[in-house]
Amino acid sequence: ALVASGSTPFRPEGVPFDGRRIFDSDSINGLTYLPRSIAITGSGIVAIEYAKIFNNLGADVTLVFRDDSPKFALAKAGLDKDLAAALVSDLRRSGVAFARGSVCAAFDVPGGGGSSSSGARGSSAADGVSTTTKRLPVKITLAPSGKSDAVRTESIAKVDAYLAAVGRRPSTMNLGLEKIGVDVDDYGGVVVDADLRSVSNDLVYAAGDVVGRPFLASTGVAQGLTAANGICGRLSDSSDGGTANSIQTQGGATGGSSSFGAAFDPASLANDPFAFPVGIWSSPEVAWYGLTSGQAAARGIEAIEGIALFKECLRGIVFSPDGLLKLVADATDQTIIGVHIVGQDACEIVHFGMELVRAKRTLQDVVQATYSAVTFTELYQVAARACLDPEAARLRRRAAGAAWAAQQLELRTEAAAWDAA
Repeated sequence: ALVASGSTPFRPEGVPFDGRRIFDSDSINGLTYLPRSIAITGSGIVAIEYAKIFNNLGADVTLVFRDDSPKFALAKAGLDKDLAAALVSDLRRSGVAFARGSVCAAFDVPGGGGSSSSGARGSSAADGVSTTTKRLPVKITLAPSGKSDAVRTESIAKVDAYLAAVGRRPSTMNLGLEKIGVDVDDYGGVVVDADLRSVSNDLVYAAGDVVGRPFLASTGVAQGLTAANGICGRLSDSSDGGTANSIQTQGGATGGSSSFGAAFDPASLANDPFAFPVGIWSSPEVAWYGLTSGQAAARGIEAIEGIALFKECLRGIVFSPDGLLKLVADATDQTIIGVHIVGQDACEIVHFGMELVRAKRTLQDVVQATYSAVTFTELYQVAARACLDPEAARLRRRAAGAAWAAQQLELRTEAAAWDAA
């Protein structure tokens, strides 16, 4: 049997979720009105994505962080320090406010969260939200989280809606797994081995969100293939242990369910930065694969970094100048061990970098290749050169930034002249 029942949003205690004014990351998809303001708790991928969605729709957005530093909070989610800084800078420029070192301690929802007194734009009384023009706000008490060195006092945030985007938990409640001897962990995830087989009942496999992190569609599909490979291998009872239908693993090796599962069991996925690329579908997009320089140092690897600004390639200048691509390489042999991108199409561009890492390509390999003009792929070559000659790279970035600033000043001057005329 295969258990693949997915996950549900984690709901912190004390939050009066009602699906009208107070939402989790699933119920927010049923929103029937556009809030003028929203507070979002979370520092992970989902919180950032929704913050930019509502910001782009014109809502006033407040992100509530337990940590004092938003960059530190994002770094804990796996972002490289420069990507985290760029993302925080973009959020600030966009007008997103930060409630740092804070938690939502209490909620005052007008009408209990569902009465006609809690009006909202474009909604109907049938939704439990009034169409009256006077909208009473949800009042949220923001209390110090205890994770900040700064002295903070309680404050009140008044918003139209609140979203808790603080993670997910496996959906195993009410499945009766205990009746067939299937163990689950403290979060409800099915405890499996490297083949995604239950450690307590070898007739049961599990895949996807139901086994825990990272709660991604891509890894869920891979886990499903792993489990199916294991099940079919057992059913075939072939002499080669089911390896006839082997599947290639992320690492490039082939084999039966064990070799494939070793790349996709929960323990490997939670700890292996080479298991899969990560993307944040915000604006700008953020994506990465492999090691940061900090992770490399923790593994005893001396790493070098090279940054390419989107302004340093023609496509970036024309279409999307705000962004950067960073390569991380082993200083001893120049092998590329990480790629980190923030900017337009980052979630697409990262896959070329992933293949460079998987193939153990070097900085010289990237520098010596020829890339089509007016593509973001050219940034890999710029970043590789930056690794090899950091001082020259700094001068190029400074020149690119100055040229861009001068161009923007000229455009603003021309626009002002036209307006005056």
